[in-house]
Amino acid sequence: MTNTPYNPAQEGAQMQFDGRMSYTDYLQLDPILSAQHPRSDAHDEMLFIIQHQTSELWMRLALHELTAARATLQKGDFRPAFKMLSRVARIFEQLNSAWDVLRTMTPSDYTRFRAALGQSSGFQSHQYRLVEFILGNRNPAMLAPHAHRPDLLAQLEQELTRPSLYDVALSHLHQVVPLPDAILTRDAAQPYAPSPEVTRAWAHIYEAYENHWELYELAEKLVDLEDYFRRWRFNHLTTVERVIGLKRGTGGTSGTSYLRRMLDTQLFPELWELRTTL
Repeated sequence: MTNTPYNPAQEGAQMQFDGRMSYTDYLQLDPILSAQHPRSDAHDEMLFIIQHQTSELWMRLALHELTAARATLQKGDFRPAFKMLSRVARIFEQLNSAWDVLRTMTPSDYTRFRAALGQSSGFQSHQYRLVEFILGNRNPAMLAPHAHRPDLLAQLEQELTRPSLYDVALSHLHQVVPLPDAILTRDAAQPYAPSPEVTRAWAHIYEAYENHWELYELAEKLVDLEDYFRRWRFNHLTTVERVIGLKRGTGGTSGTSYLRRMLDTQLFPELWELRTTL
């Protein structure tokens, strides 16, 4: 044991960055770490801001992965898409863990700065809406909160013109078990309605999975993803209920009632239904 201070430069570590790329430069940390602007003197407002900013960063990555997974699946390249979908599931695991930190804020803590939020609410997150749209939970009525931002509205409207991730999965399912035209030619911008024909088609894949490994694994990747997504929704609900009870949300939603209703929304309904029918 020695008390001699350790100098990384002696082992070749780069210590001078004048005019060279540094860690702070590469990650653009200056704008990121200066983007927190509490509107009150409440201690816990910083927690609230960072919780939501980091969630948006994770959703940025989820969108990156989901977009790539869909494009890869459209080309019929299953294996890379499986890795991307697994990553998205783990992203939502990270988002779930973040609620544990926010739950250290008590109702009294939140009351001190809640008025400073004005009408802003997570309900208005365009990235969250894009995630839902890509996964297939599409509702054109949800475009309205973004009408004041033509750039964000355009992104959401464009997404509604594309097949959802589940639509792409169904197109592959159709190659093995023909699906009704009404499923294949439906208006992709509208909410997806469960179909018994689709349930039976997926059940066929599960019953003979040895012959349909790629579709079988795709189905399980989707279920895994929705499982983590549901947990995130549930933890969102319980966190909100713990902090504000049954009050209305800052954005005017019914608060916990709205979030509880979202728990009943299934992204890939037939993949859950078939578990009863098998």
